[in-house]
Formats: sequence, structure tokens, C-alpha cells
Amino acid sequence: MSILKDKVAFVSGGGSGIGRAIAETYAREGAKVVIADVNEAHGEETVKAITAAGGEAFFIKGDSSKPEDNKKFVDETVAKYGRLDIACNNAGIGGPAAPTGEYDIAGWDKVIALNLSGVFYACRYQLEQMDKQGGGNIVNIASIHGTVAAPNSVAYTAAKHGVVGLTKNIAAEYGQKNIRCNSVGPGYIATPLLDANLDDASRSAIAAKASMNRLGKPEEIAELVAFLSSDKSSFTTGAYFIADGGYTVV
Repeated sequence: MSILKDKVAFVSGGGSGIGRAIAETYAREGAKVVIADVNEAHGEETVKAITAAGGEAFFIKGDSSKPEDNKKFVDETVAKYGRLDIACNNAGIGGPAAPTGEYDIAGWDKVIALNLSGVFYACRYQLEQMDKQGGGNIVNIASIHGTVAAPNSVAYTAAKHGVVGLTKNIAAEYGQKNIRCNSVGPGYIATPLLDANLDDASRSAIAAKASMNRLGKPEEIAELVAFLSSDKSSFTTGAYFIADGGYTVV
């Protein structure tokens, strides 16, 4: 049985990597999927993949670091489907690499704008709609670096810690309004974002730090997100689920 049958689901950063896997999994589980991405070509590729598999999806181009674009995502979703049942806030970037005392100020601002402020902006407008319609479900994509450090990536670490805190606050505020909010902390996953920030030797070294001795697959994160987005997790809110192949257990 499809666990998201007839739900309307939104995914930011749905054009590639984990976001695309989440969008495709949502569609396979019966949801109508709205995909947002700053890269139009990538977003449309995800839509084509979903429709080719028999699902339903459409794309909205926009920048998740901008409050006005996050409002547009919600407005256009509701204009098309009449409601917003599920939102997965996934869009993010890695940022520059440097010790904190040498970290580029502009790089900090860019990472925080998308990875933290962008998630707040998304939740701000999603919650407004979900409250109005009587319920909904938000899953924010954090990282293992929402709980452990990422040396030379202070903005990323700070932002992802912030996403975990934001998620908990939302859960506390909206638990009696039929709105749930959880966060997922992926470990190192084989995605274009990882490829852009690590060379082969670094990827191998990172994989070796996990007890499973491998990188994760986007689909493995997507399955967890789909569970949290469904009624199968109906008593779960404010939680932070790490999926990292054992990276943080030692």
C-alpha cells in the first residue's frame, strides 16, 4: 500500500542528490510532488523521471535562501493542489573550507542564508498554510553535523545545528495543532554535493570512518524521510534521526 497516497508533498533542492531521491520516493508512495530548485534543468529532469514512472509532479524555480521565493513555493503549490500536506526542506550547500579564524565572511553569509535562514523561511510559510488547513508534516534535512563538528566547515556545522534546534521549537509550538516536524541527519552520502567538495582520497577516508565502511545512497535517506512524512510515524515529532552508517557511534 502506498503510504503517501493522495498527499501533496513539497521538496526543496529536488533537482539532484538526496532531494531528487526524496521526490521520487514521495511520488512512488502516491504523493503529488512539487519540486523546487534554483537549477531549472535539474528540477525538470526530476519531474520527467517521476512522470515517466507514472507519478505526478511539477517544478517551481526559485532560490530557497530568499523569503519571497519560499512564500512563492507555498502559494503556487496551494494554487495547483489546494493544500500542502508534507514539506521536506532539503536545499543546502557545503560552503568554503577554512578554519574558523580564517573563514570567509561572505562564505559564512551564503551558507547561513540557505542552510539555516532558508529553512526558517520555508517553515515560516509552510506552517502558516498547514495551520490554516488543520495539519501537516515537515521534515527538515539537517546533517550529522547537526550534532558533531565538521572541521573547516564552521558555517555548515552552525547552520545544521540550527536546523535541529529550529525543528524542535516547531514541534513544541505546533504539536497540538496536528502539525509534526522532524529532522534527518544524513551522514556522508554519494551525491553531487559531496563530489563537489571532496576528492577521491577524501571520499574514501570519509567512508572508512563509518562502521559500514561505505558512503550512503540517496535512496537510503529518502526511505527514512518517507516514513517520517507518513502516518506510520504519527507519534513522532521534534526528533532528530541520524542515518550515517555508524559514522557518529565511535
